[in-house]
Amino acid sequence: MSRQCELTGVGPIKGSHIWRSGKAKKKGGIGTHITAITKRRFLPNLQRVKVLINGEVRYIRVSAKAIKKGLVLKAPNRRWSKAQQAEAVAAAAAAAAAAPAKAVS
Repeated sequence: MSRQCELTGVGPIKGSHIWRSGKAKKKGGIGTHITAITKRRFLPNLQRVKVLINGEVRYIRVSAKAIKKGLVLKAPNRRWSKAQQAEAVAAAAAAAAAAPAKAVS
């Protein structure tokens, strides 16, 4: 799984970690000196979010910046149990079967 935001496409960025030694001139020293530079990666702050896409609820990995901007429409919390939904579907199917079919003229 790539470390990329599925909405903005933000991914890892190259950078470097710089080690310094010495005391700053402001603080009475002779200045700081760079002793080593190593490569590193800055990773995006990805969050796994439940989102509503085309009427379907699914999880996507989105950067925190995209969430703050409001680019994500979070899915509503499920307030029913699976048993309640099964009963509702069965009741709807029974109602559809019981209703007389209208004749088209």
